[in-house]
Amino acid sequence: MTRNELAKAIYHVSHLTGSFLLRSGKTSTEYFDKYQFESDPKLLREIGKNLAPLVPQDVDYLGALEMGGIPIATAISFETGIPVVFVRKEAKEYGTCKFAEGPSIKGKRLLLVEDVITTGGQVVISCEDLRREGAIIDHVVCVIDRSEGHTQKIEGAGLKHRALFTMAELKASVQ
Repeated sequence: MTRNELAKAIYHVSHLTGSFLLRSGKTSTEYFDKYQFESDPKLLREIGKNLAPLVPQDVDYLGALEMGGIPIATAISFETGIPVVFVRKEAKEYGTCKFAEGPSIKGKRLLLVEDVITTGGQVVISCEDLRREGAIIDHVVCVIDRSEGHTQKIEGAGLKHRALFTMAELKASVQ
């Protein structure tokens, strides 16, 4: 599947129109239902293949942000062989009481993985939590960048941001 074919497939399976409240608090007339492409094994495999080249060389673990980053990071892991750390929004209140599940992250370089980024708010929160636990984080990748160039929060956290597709690229693929 070419990059343009992948963009078209993601657009067709995920694009909805209407009135949608985004996590950022903004309202949008269109929405990309990420779970449609994340639940499709063919698309997920292609997404993993296409994101793998965006992974920096010195990454120890992929930091899969709850919940949408989990299937994406797993797909990348299958392509790269890099293990995944599953990052909760809040620590469990039972058992190990961890918010980062999997191998120890102390002193390890993580690549944060998200499905869709609009403002980067959750990325920054999770990054700060992980850094407090000793993780080294300076990059984040996502499938869809809805930020339209507004990446101040991400850059302010010292993160380099790379996306498989911007909204403009997805829209252009079907025109």
